Amino acid sequence: MARRKPRYLRKEASEADAPVPRRIQADISQQAPYSGFGSVPLYYEDKEFTCDHCGEVETWTAEDQKWWFETAKGHVYTRAKRCLRCRQSIRSSHGGTSRRSHRDRRLDDDPT
Repeated sequence: MARRKPRYLRKEASEADAPVPRRIQADISQQAPYSGFGSVPLYYEDKEFTCDHCGEVETWTAEDQKWWFETAKGHVYTRAKRCLRCRQSIRSSHGGTSRRSHRDRRLDDDPT
C-alpha cells in the first residue's frame, strides 16, 4: 500500500499550471534617493493594472519598471496608470510637448 504525499509536498493544480513570473534584480544604487519608511523594490516583476483612462487591462513589464525606477528616477511608490495607447493619445493632443503651457492656454482662450 503506497503512502500519500503530505499536504505541504503536494502542489495545487492551479499552482502547477500558473506561469512563473519573470523577475529582474533591482540595482538599488541606481534608484532615486528615498528617505521614507518602508522598503525600496529589490526586484521588478511583471504587474497587471487597469488603465484609468479606458479601463483596459495592461501589463507593466519588469523591463519598463527597471527603466522607470533606475533611469528615469521615478519615485518608489509610483505605479503605471495608463496604457500605451492612452499615453500616446494624450501626448499627441499636446502637440508633441509633455503638456500645454499657460501661454498656450491663454492663446486658445483669447476671444480676439
